[in-house]
Amino acid sequence: MTARTRPEAPESAVVSLVVAAENLGVSVKTIRRRISDGTVRGYRVGRLIRVDLDELRRSLVVEIPTARYESQHPTFG
Repeated sequence: MTARTRPEAPESAVVSLVVAAENLGVSVKTIRRRISDGTVRGYRVGRLIRVDLDELRRSLVVEIPTARYESQHPTFG
């Protein structure tokens, strides 16, 4: 008999809401709100909801300008 194996697939970044929330340090409720308002895309797998972790990072993580940046790039002047 030959053993069946699954073909090697690249690691998927689609994870549960709990894993995504823990990874980003936010609540599951926050992620659900972002899915509802359209900021983040959710994917239904059967009855479960999953999110693409990379897409979630791009949507939720926003760089905050520092004082050093602002002193080099004044907005008033």
